[in-house]
Amino acid sequence: MAAGKEIRGKIKSVENTKKITKAMEMVAASKMRKAQERMRAARPYADKVRNITAHLAQANPDYVHPFMSAPATPAGKSGFVVVTTDKGLCGGLNTNLLRQLTQQLRELEARGSKAEAVAIGSKGLGFLNRIGAKVVSHATQLGDTPHLERLIGPVKVLLDAYAEGKLDAVYLCYTRFINTMKQEPVIEQLLPLQADQLKPSGRDWDYLYEPDAKTVIDELLLRYLEALVYQAVAENMASEQSARMVAMKAATDNAGTVINDLKLVYNKTRQAAITKELSEIVSGAAAIGG
Repeated sequence: MAAGKEIRGKIKSVENTKKITKAMEMVAASKMRKAQERMRAARPYADKVRNITAHLAQANPDYVHPFMSAPATPAGKSGFVVVTTDKGLCGGLNTNLLRQLTQQLRELEARGSKAEAVAIGSKGLGFLNRIGAKVVSHATQLGDTPHLERLIGPVKVLLDAYAEGKLDAVYLCYTRFINTMKQEPVIEQLLPLQADQLKPSGRDWDYLYEPDAKTVIDELLLRYLEALVYQAVAENMASEQSARMVAMKAATDNAGTVINDLKLVYNKTRQAAITKELSEIVSGAAAIGG
């Protein structure tokens, strides 16, 4: 029964794996709910800042912030804020986004333009280093709760470079949360801000500025961009937990299927061994009796 012992060992190994994937599925389900709540809670702030900034920009058409217009002289370089996960075991979440990013980088290269990136998340940082992309800053090991103060520093490197005219555009790459079963990789333009992004809603407002309109608009635009990046990180974390829960559930189900198949093989092997032993006993008894 050496073969039976080997099969029992495989069954035990798969059962242990199944316990791990089941536990990871339950943990991901718990974290997913919290991540979704955090993601939804961040949206009203970004919407309100965008609306106020749009009204201020409309009330002061004479002042155009650098973030709202393309550089006068093309710099031949673009920036990317790449938001990925720190951990794996979340299906094709990172792979789908990085595949789109690779396509975007190839298109830039074909036009003779260069790229530099800010990596948020260990998976994106590792990928950018492997392909030889220029990483100007990064933020990793963010934990389950993103903190804005840890994101501002790395992202500000690209924002300052754009304001100085060193970049033609800045793109934000992340995975948008649609629902538990669907997450969508997105590469959207962060700078220059599009006209539809700063389209005011509601009636016009009158303002009293302190200290002046330019300072207020500058600060609000910076806060708006920070809110967009934070929202992208929150969406990516919600997508990560949803994808991990689905992936671990699929792994748990597959482990159960493998266990059933191994048990069937074990029972057949055991039955064959018993049948063989009985045949040998009957043959031996017949030989002695004859």
